[in-house]
Amino acid sequence: MQITRRLEFDAGHRIPNHNSQCRHLHGHRYAIEITLSGEVVTTEGVSEQGMVMDFSDVKRIAKEQVVDAWDHAFIVYRNDKSVLEFLNTIPNHKTVVLDVVPTAENLARVAFDLLDGAYQDIYGNHLQLERVRLFETPNNWADHTR
Repeated sequence: MQITRRLEFDAGHRIPNHNSQCRHLHGHRYAIEITLSGEVVTTEGVSEQGMVMDFSDVKRIAKEQVVDAWDHAFIVYRNDKSVLEFLNTIPNHKTVVLDVVPTAENLARVAFDLLDGAYQDIYGNHLQLERVRLFETPNNWADHTR
């Protein structure tokens, strides 16, 4: 069985070497979908009986590991020195520095890596992260799968 939880967040970025508009500072209303697989919990009397995992727990973990850190931040590539220098002039600016260019593809992979292992198999139902889908716009997304 698979389940998916969707969360949204706002963040800025730029693709420094891109040939079109994305090389400029801009932002998106991102959406992230976390898909987990596992067996339905059959343990009598537990809160998660009949579920793979409680959707509120899927949300809580995703917020702790990714969404709260990226929401209303500027996500910047470590080697984008001019933007890093600029952001450092803004007191208390929320900046997330990545070792990769913040494309949808790379953000999906980074999020997957941050979330993989965060969802624990508490009930022996073989719970596992299967996919992170990151929407950069409603029409454009990237999937990172196991």
